[in-house]
Amino acid sequence: MLRPHCFFRGLHVHDFRTHLEKLVSHATPGGGWGYSPGQAVHLEPTCLSLLALALEGDRFKAALDQGRAVLQKAANPDGAFRLTDDRAEIIWPTALVLFLQAAGVYFGGEIPKTVSRLLSWESRKPDEAQAKEVHDIDVGLVGWPWAENNFAWVEPTSWACLALRKSGYGNHPRVKEGLSLLINRAFEDGGINYGNRVVLGKRTEPIPGPTSLMLLALQGHGHEPRVSASVAYLLKQALASEDVEHLCWAKLALDCHQNQPGVKEALPRLDKRIAAAYQARTETPWLGPAVLREALTALALATGKHNLFRLELAQTHKNGSTNGSHLKISSPPIQRRMPWTQRLASAFRGLAIDAVGRLRQLPPQTAVHIAKVTDYNANLADILQRQYESFRERVPLAGKRVVLKPNLVEYHRNKVINTNPHVVAAVIELCQREGAAEIIVAEGPGHWRNVEYLVQASGLGDVMRHYKVSFKDLNHDEAVKSPNLGRLTGLESLFLSRTVASADVLISLPKVKTHHWAGATLSLKNLFGTLPGICYGWPKNELHWRGIDNSIIDIALTRTPDLAIVDGIIGMEGDGPINGTPRPLGALIMGNDLLAVDATCCRLMELDPERIKYLFVGYQKKLGLLHAAEIQQIGETIASLAQPFETVDHFRELRLARSA
Repeated sequence: MLRPHCFFRGLHVHDFRTHLEKLVSHATPGGGWGYSPGQAVHLEPTCLSLLALALEGDRFKAALDQGRAVLQKAANPDGAFRLTDDRAEIIWPTALVLFLQAAGVYFGGEIPKTVSRLLSWESRKPDEAQAKEVHDIDVGLVGWPWAENNFAWVEPTSWACLALRKSGYGNHPRVKEGLSLLINRAFEDGGINYGNRVVLGKRTEPIPGPTSLMLLALQGHGHEPRVSASVAYLLKQALASEDVEHLCWAKLALDCHQNQPGVKEALPRLDKRIAAAYQARTETPWLGPAVLREALTALALATGKHNLFRLELAQTHKNGSTNGSHLKISSPPIQRRMPWTQRLASAFRGLAIDAVGRLRQLPPQTAVHIAKVTDYNANLADILQRQYESFRERVPLAGKRVVLKPNLVEYHRNKVINTNPHVVAAVIELCQREGAAEIIVAEGPGHWRNVEYLVQASGLGDVMRHYKVSFKDLNHDEAVKSPNLGRLTGLESLFLSRTVASADVLISLPKVKTHHWAGATLSLKNLFGTLPGICYGWPKNELHWRGIDNSIIDIALTRTPDLAIVDGIIGMEGDGPINGTPRPLGALIMGNDLLAVDATCCRLMELDPERIKYLFVGYQKKLGLLHAAEIQQIGETIASLAQPFETVDHFRELRLARSA
């Protein structure tokens, strides 16, 4: 076990000590770490920072002791670890704390108690008949979810298996099943993403981050073909990567699979790439210090002397002779039920929210502006300026803190998935012309945790560099617990990004796309990215199984954006939001009633907005206007630009009837 002393006194392993010193400087005054300096404490950055500082325990004893005190405060009587302001259903940080306990970095709490709580959490199973129509994975395998009563996903399952193996419970049936789940979800040709290989018959793509965590959990399983293929995939990705987070996780994982072809020889090259990527990041003006990346860089550069993630395989089964049956397993968590007094108070709040909703007044008519634009190289800022003339009085930008929320899902060079960077650039220029006090570009993708990679790869980073604006990763932003003003999901509260909740002006910047679950994804569906992944996990699936339409309206009613500007120059039809095909529409659409904007976009795609469930429900909840007679079309007419967008088969009924 690792004890707090110096492993490398007098030795120089690249410059990992420099990163440890920076970690100490990023700690909060009371101890522990947020995801960025100045942010409130979170368990994940605190755990990884403690793990890194333990490499030189004597030197950084004070910071370590303060960080351990934070973990002690997060210890719950039932063995779980949550901070006071965390979402109550979140379970995934408990596995990280168990790993620190097993590694001898954190001495508080009782390991058997933490183990028993972690083993008590089981993922829910989807309906197998329905799931088999969509996925090709074994949905019967039980793993670990991000939050209680949710489905299993790769990252929390990997952390749980890794921590339990580190604690000596590698032979426990839950661990064995969890490892089987990871192998089942890995691609035959290598790699894994957050959980699905195939959706609606279309292959998804592996991602380096979850692949690294999977390989850490599957140490000693290199004989499995999908494991060895994943090592080869990760090695290839790492040797071409310029992203420091991907590189660090890859180095940590590959170092634990040195017996695989080409790995051992490549490790020194990865150190050089990590150093270069870290330096490049520090020179990127739209990025600030990131605690996780600082900790990962230190851990990755120190593997030549000690890899704290490496399992001693002879010890991973030390408690396995009885399969953990000697443990008193905590009672399985049941669906949370509040005391009757809280339920009564919640019911009254629900009635009050419903009453406020019924009293909400909408104007008899709203306006949506459609501009004809066929080329991203056109003077988009001037076009937006002319459109904005119709909305300046309702949505002034002068002196405001403006948050721009583009749609950034995944990046594939040959696909038109994301809001085009030229459109984002034009909106930034519009805000600057209008005298905005501050402009922030912000996104929290559900498919990729490493949003910095997406921003750089998509070209959006170049835009922010040019216009000298900052970027905010909403997935790791501070969460603000807000009353759910929709209540359609059954959730009493929603955890919103503080950046979004506190914006003077929030502008939704989606791309026109069809969607295989929602029918169409536009300015309202774009709001999924405003809820932090640290509260809802990746790919934020809880928002889907609670009803994607319900979730869209709940979020929109709780924090309604002030303006929508839709990239319809080239849209996507068919199996959107990722696997569809490009469809030129030649339009930019603007309005301050997002429901009306989305309804207009649907009519431009020749889809019936009144058959898009979330639009119809939003209209009923008085979120905005829906019917054509209620929406004044400014600029181009719908008829002059409309063209039929193909949908997946189960949404064929959405298509508007065409006149003969």
